[in-house]
Amino acid sequence: MCSSLATRVAPRRSGASGACSRALAAAFTMGNKQTVFTHEQLEAYQDCTFFTRKEIMRLFYRYQDLAPQLVPLDYTSCPDVKVPYELIGSMPELKDNPFRQRIAQVFSDDGDGHMTLDNFLDMFSVMSEMAPRDLKAYYAFKIYDFNDDGYICAWDLEQTVTKLTRGELSAEEWAEGTTVLGSPGRNQSPHRRAESE
Repeated sequence: MCSSLATRVAPRRSGASGACSRALAAAFTMGNKQTVFTHEQLEAYQDCTFFTRKEIMRLFYRYQDLAPQLVPLDYTSCPDVKVPYELIGSMPELKDNPFRQRIAQVFSDDGDGHMTLDNFLDMFSVMSEMAPRDLKAYYAFKIYDFNDDGYICAWDLEQTVTKLTRGELSAEEWAEGTTVLGSPGRNQSPHRRAESE
């Protein structure tokens, strides 16, 4: 599927173009040359991410290790492979993050959390130290915009608080918190409100 990355991450280098739809290089395994990506693919990934060739290869092998039976070692033909969210969410970088599912949804093409290699590289690129602050802010907003309406509304805030507290607020704590947030009439926990509707 080697095409989504081009439309998701601003090119790192000047002069980068639609070449981002093709991706990269050769890896060496025990002295034998094993082609994982074409040279053009690797160049495109470098243009569309904040990673070096070596870092791209390292991330590819991490992606492949998540589902070795699913992810081929030869990506020169841009296979249409998606690693299931359950495996993505179990990665050390995400497994303890209360927003792990939402992060995976935002970076996946279909919003289901299942990731192509392009989605995977995109996610790590945005989260890297080299990514500009405005790009990080753009994706942070998308992560907190749970209903995908382009605004952070009261419901999005409720979802955020619920995730951060892991749903462990009492009704009294929830009422106090929503009053502080200025949500008159919305001082029930999402659980209590659902029961009363």
